[in-house]
Amino acid sequence: MKKEVKKGKEKKIEKDSYGIIKHPLSTEKSLRLMESENKLIFVVDKKANKHDIKKAIEDIFKAKVIKINTLITQDGYKRAYVKFSNETPAIDIATNMGLM
Repeated sequence: MKKEVKKGKEKKIEKDSYGIIKHPLSTEKSLRLMESENKLIFVVDKKANKHDIKKAIEDIFKAKVIKINTLITQDGYKRAYVKFSNETPAIDIATNMGLM
């Protein structure tokens, strides 16, 4: 019995901005981060990296992103903690999305 050996990286499937960002997360913690640290939390595609997430958010919301932290939960979902610049408050973006 032979085992198959994978060589190299798998090709990444290109997705559009709306395919990468699934939905915003509205919990008590996300509202607290929105007010205190100018951050929003999004559930994103598990295969997306930080560069893809940044490009997608800047395309959709037309806002400058400073920093992105990602987290894969025990349930298998990937969250992106997105810090916006001071020029565009996260509260304004959340209001436009209908989160607030």
